Amino acid sequence: MTAQPPPRRPHRPRTGRAVTGATRVAALLTTTVLALLPAVPAHADGSGIRPQQWGLDALNTEEAWRTTRGAGVTVAVLDTGVDDRHPDLVGNVLPGKDFIGFGAHRGDRPWARHGTAMAGIIAAHGHGPGAADGVMGIAPEARILPVRVILESGDTAREKARGTRGSALAEGIRWAADRGADVINLSLGDDSESAHAEAGEDAAVQYALAKGAVVVASAGNGGEKGDRISYPAAYPGVIAVTAVDRFGGRAPFSTQRWYATVNAPGVDVIIPDPDGKYYQGWGTSAAAAFVSGAVALIRSAYPELTPAQVKSVLTRTARDSPAGGRDDARGYGTVDPAAALAEAARTRPADPRRATAGYDRRYFGPGPEPRRPDAEPARWLAPAGGVAGALALAAAVLLRRTPRTAPAEH
Repeated sequence: MTAQPPPRRPHRPRTGRAVTGATRVAALLTTTVLALLPAVPAHADGSGIRPQQWGLDALNTEEAWRTTRGAGVTVAVLDTGVDDRHPDLVGNVLPGKDFIGFGAHRGDRPWARHGTAMAGIIAAHGHGPGAADGVMGIAPEARILPVRVILESGDTAREKARGTRGSALAEGIRWAADRGADVINLSLGDDSESAHAEAGEDAAVQYALAKGAVVVASAGNGGEKGDRISYPAAYPGVIAVTAVDRFGGRAPFSTQRWYATVNAPGVDVIIPDPDGKYYQGWGTSAAAAFVSGAVALIRSAYPELTPAQVKSVLTRTARDSPAGGRDDARGYGTVDPAAALAEAARTRPADPRRATAGYDRRYFGPGPEPRRPDAEPARWLAPAGGVAGALALAAAVLLRRTPRTAPAEH
């Protein structure tokens, strides 16, 4: 059998007591660390959680909901799986596809944690009287299409997946596009030293764009580890998302590279978990999920806009733009769903046959500087081979009164 790049993993930085980070299984990025910290005053059932969702206020979500809440849109979440029985997601999760085929199952601790968290950020609808408990997603009426392309780092089958399911991401992207996904969320990445562009993945992204799907990916959690290039964020046409904190400052862990498009909340993000409890998470994974939710709102109200037009709308309306309009740390600024919807209303749909038009330039910014003689080898340009990755979200703080031992990785 021809050697394949190992599945990738979600992005997340070190925080608190180190446990481990999601590794190179069906997600994309370097090893990151997960820890459960002293409990935050909140209830495990989700009551009292909503006020802690600062990201909803930061993105002016209530204003965007005056136009749409994401009805009629399908967001494919390519990740570790999604818990369709979580009370905040019941009814919003479609039958999906498992491209790994083995590993943890429902009921096992290392199952669908990262994917459920991302789905919650995108399309959770809360629960209880008036849906006032639990978490609310950016697009609470959108549908989630779960596509399992990676395993949680605590899964004992991770090593097997790493060596035998390297094509899962590319296959999953194509499958999601063929099933009519309007948005494809890739909160995963490979920014290891051996990370490189993989032809099959690149082709799959271009295929999805040509089918009209908007592709969103986390920029990477390598901001404190060398800012190495992360894939799939660096593929042409992808909307790569960096992370900021509640004050709008760049999260230290967030990778700074030419492909940064926009930024979104990625620190102290409240996320749901298959164990029925709620956590705080850190990472560009969360930031990407917020942007996928924003894109879902745009596609719901203006479905005829092409992926290139959606990207353009997001960048033109981003707020708190860096000096000069864009930089590698924060892209064009913080995504603003309400402003993007207003701009979309003024945008004339382009020819759908030119769905990928607007991606003729290789880089969003000036691109990488020429390699100096003493620079590290450009191994990311190597042909397809063993690629590693890590889950981008650091699920860290269990939102309940009694702390508990954390799983190995998430």
